[in-house]
Amino acid sequence: MSSLYQVIRQIYPRFSLSRLLLRSVTASPSAARLPLKHLTFFSGIGPRYLFRGPRTFTTSSVSLLTMATLGVHSKKHKVTVVGSGNWGSAIAKIVAENTKAHADLFQEEVQMWVFEEEITVPHTSKHYDAGSKFSTEPHKLTKLINHFHENVKYLPGIALPSNLIANPSLQDSVHDSTILIFNLPHQFIGGLCDQMKDHILPYARGVSCIKGVSVDSEDVRLFSESIGEKLGIYCGALSGANIANEVAQEKFSETTIAYDPPPMDSRNPTPQATTPKGTTPQSSQLDLSAINEHKDTRGKTSKVKLIIPPSDLPPIDHSLLKLLFHRPYFHVQVVSDVAGVSLGGALKNIVAIATGFVAGLGWGDNAKAAVMRVGLLEMVKFGKMFFSNSVHTGTFTEESAGVADLITSCSGGRNYRCAKMSVERKVSIEEVEKEELNGQMLQGTSTAKDVYEFLKARGKDDEFPLLVGTYRILQGEVKVEDLPDLMVGK
Repeated sequence: MSSLYQVIRQIYPRFSLSRLLLRSVTASPSAARLPLKHLTFFSGIGPRYLFRGPRTFTTSSVSLLTMATLGVHSKKHKVTVVGSGNWGSAIAKIVAENTKAHADLFQEEVQMWVFEEEITVPHTSKHYDAGSKFSTEPHKLTKLINHFHENVKYLPGIALPSNLIANPSLQDSVHDSTILIFNLPHQFIGGLCDQMKDHILPYARGVSCIKGVSVDSEDVRLFSESIGEKLGIYCGALSGANIANEVAQEKFSETTIAYDPPPMDSRNPTPQATTPKGTTPQSSQLDLSAINEHKDTRGKTSKVKLIIPPSDLPPIDHSLLKLLFHRPYFHVQVVSDVAGVSLGGALKNIVAIATGFVAGLGWGDNAKAAVMRVGLLEMVKFGKMFFSNSVHTGTFTEESAGVADLITSCSGGRNYRCAKMSVERKVSIEEVEKEELNGQMLQGTSTAKDVYEFLKARGKDDEFPLLVGTYRILQGEVKVEDLPDLMVGK
C-alpha cells in the first residue's frame, strides 16, 4: 500500500491525505485520457477538488488512484480473544488465520487469554511421548499451547496457527488491543471485566461469542451490553449453529455477527460548503465524531459514553468484521440486530428441552417439527415484545443465529439429549444432568425458570404457552404428555 501511495505522490507532490474515496469518474469508453475536472474525491473534510491546473490522467492512473485511495490507514487493529476453552480456541483459530490473511488491516499476532492451569500431555494426544517431560510432569497450559500450537486440553487434535499466542496475563493480553473478542462462561463476565477495565484502550470495540442472555424477574440483559457497560466500550454479538469441534475441524458451517456501529464511528463529517448544486444539506454537516452517545437495543440512550477510535485505524464496521471472522469453511452474515441474535441463543435452549421431551415419548419427527415451529414463533414474539426498537423477525427466521441454531439444538444438543433421556429413563432432568454432563449445567433449565419469572412478573405468561409449559413440566406441575395441549394455550 505504501508503494502505491508513493506513486500518487509522484503524480501530485502535494498529495498528503491518508484516506480518500474516489467518488466518480466520467469518461467515454473510447477515451484514452481523462481530464481532471471529471474527478471528485472525498477526503476527511468533505468533497472538494484536490488538484488545480491543467492536469490529465490515463485510465490506468485512475485505476491506480482507486486502489490506493480506498482504506489507506497508518495503523492496524490488534485483536485479543478473551477465553480459551473449546469454543474460544476454535474462534481464536479462525481469527488468527484471518489476521495473517489480511495483514494490511490487522496485526498478525493474536493474543488469547488463557486461565492458567498445569497439566501433562494426555496419553491420547499425538504429542504424548513417555520420554518427554511434557508428558510425565505437569506444565503450564499456556506453555503447552505455545509449544505444540494446540490446546491439548480443551481442543485436542486441532492445529492452531503459529501467530496465535497463549497468554496467562489478562491485563497483558488486552493491552493496546483495539478489538476484543469475548468467549468464556457467562458467570465470569463481571469479575474479568473488573480486572481488565483499567488496562484496555478506551476506544476499543468488542464482540461477544457468549451465547444467551441474563434474565431475571426484573429484566432481560444482553451479555454484550453487560460487557459494554462494564468496560465503557461498544460490544456486538456472535451466535449461530456452531458446534465448536465441527468448526475447528473446518466442517462447513455458518454464523451470525450482530454489530450496530455507534454513530461516532462514522468518519469524515462534511462541513457546510457551497457545491455546484447548492449548499450542503444540514443533515450532512453533522459531525458524528463529536457525539459520544448511542442507543441501546431498547432504543434508550446508553449509559456508556463512547470514545471515538482514531482515524488512522480502519473503521470497525460490517465489512471489517466479516474479514476478521469469515473463512471458506465458516461463513459469516453480519446484521445490526444484537438483541435478536442474543435472544436466539437463549430461548432456543428452552425449545430444545421441549423437543427432547416429545422425542423421549417416541412421538416421532412430526411432533418435534411442531414443537420447533411453535417455539420459533414464541422466540420472535418475545423479541418483538420486549426489544421492539431493534429486533427484526428475519433474525430468527433467516439467520444462523435463529432458525439454524434452533434446528441444531433440537436435533442433538445437550438440552435436547438430556430432556429425551429423562423421559426415557423416567427420572428428573437434574439426575440426567449429574450423570451425563460431568459437573456442567444445562442452560435450558435455568433459562426456562428465569424466562417464566420474567413473564409472570409482567402478566405475560399466558402469551407464551410453550416456553411456560416447558417450565411447568420441569417443575413437575404437569406431565410431558400434556405438552400438545399446553402449546395451544388458553
